Amino acid sequence: MVYKSNITLHHLYIDQKKYIGLKFYFNKVLNALIKELPELLWSDEFNMHYIPNTKSNLDKVFILFKGVAWINCRFFFEINKSKQLLEDYNDEWVDKREKAPNYVKCPDSYLKKLRIKKYSNNTVKTYVNCFEKFLNYYNTQDIDSLNEVDIRAYIEWVIDKDYSDAYVNQAINSIKFYFEIVLGMPNRFYNIERPRKKKRLPTVLAKSEVLKLIENTNNIKHRCIVSVIYSAGLRRSELIHLKIEDIESERMLIKVCDAKGGKDRYTLLSKKVLDDLRIYYRQYKPKIYLFEGQESQQYSAASISKIIKNAALKAAIKKNITPHTLRHSFATHLLENGTDLRYIQLLLGHNSSKTTEIYTHVAKSSFEVIKNPMDL
Repeated sequence: MVYKSNITLHHLYIDQKKYIGLKFYFNKVLNALIKELPELLWSDEFNMHYIPNTKSNLDKVFILFKGVAWINCRFFFEINKSKQLLEDYNDEWVDKREKAPNYVKCPDSYLKKLRIKKYSNNTVKTYVNCFEKFLNYYNTQDIDSLNEVDIRAYIEWVIDKDYSDAYVNQAINSIKFYFEIVLGMPNRFYNIERPRKKKRLPTVLAKSEVLKLIENTNNIKHRCIVSVIYSAGLRRSELIHLKIEDIESERMLIKVCDAKGGKDRYTLLSKKVLDDLRIYYRQYKPKIYLFEGQESQQYSAASISKIIKNAALKAAIKKNITPHTLRHSFATHLLENGTDLRYIQLLLGHNSSKTTEIYTHVAKSSFEVIKNPMDL
C-alpha cells in the first residue's frame, strides 16, 4: 500500500502532563479525521495537534488513520521509552523527586543530547542520576554560572562521602557531558582529575561450578538463560536484546546486535545449549525476543540477576556471582583451553586487546608451568 500522507507522533510535556503530538502537512482528509480524536487540542508553541498520552488514545490514532496515512512513530517511541526509563528505573530516586519541592530536574537539552548520541539505556539512567545530584548540590545557583572551581568542590564532596571510584568517574562524565557536549564548551576548562584506576581481577568460576549453577536452575527457561550467557560470553543487556532470528543454528553462531558501543558481532552457539533452546522454544513459544517476560516484552535485567543468585544459593557456591561472572568464566575457560587471545577478544567484542589480557592473570594455564617451591 502506498500512503500519500504522513503523520509524525511526538512526545510532548505541557504543564507537567504527557501528551501525544500529531504533526502533518495540511490535508483536508486528515484535518477532518483528526477531529474525531478525544480531547483534541492545538499547540501554537509546537505547531501541532495533541491529545492526552494514554495507551487507549494511541490505539485510537492507529485505528483512525489506518489505510489513510503512514504513522511515523519511531521518534515518539524512542523518547517515550527514555522518559519511562528515567521515571521507573529507581523507586528511591523517583520518591526523592516527588517529595522534595525544590528538586531540580535534568534539563530537556541534556536528555535530548543523550538521545541524539544514542547512548544506551543504562548510560542514560546513570548520567541523569549523577547529573541531578550535581544540580541539587547547587540547587540555589544557576547551573550555567558554575565554573571549574565549583565542579572541583562538588567532586571533593563526593569523594568525602566515600562514594566508589566508579561513581566518582560517572559523576565527572555526567558533568562533562553537560558543559562540553550540551553547551559545547571547550573541554580544557573541565579537565578534572580522576581517581587512580584500580586493577581488580574478575571473579571466575571453575567449569564444575558453572555446570552446578546450571543444574540448580528452576526450569528449562532459567537453565537456557544461564547457559546462553556462559556459553556465548554475553553481557546481561546483550542476552535481553537477543531475538529468535539471532540464533543461527545452521552456522552454530549467535548474532549479537547493537551491543556496547553500537557494535554487532558473532559469538559461539553451543550444541548442548541449542538442544535445550529447542525444548524451551516448544514449551514457551517466544514471539520476538528469545527470552520474554509478560506480553512478549523483553525479560528484565533484575530477573536474570535473581535467577543466577538463586541458583548459586541452591548450588552452595559461596562466591559473589553476577551475570558478568559467567562472561568472565567463558573467556577464562577459552584461554585455559588454548584459544588465541585475539579470538577471545573478537567473541567478547572488546575494542582493545588490553581489556582481554586481564584473563591471562586468572587463567589456570598461566600458572601450570610454574612449580611451587614448596613442592620442589
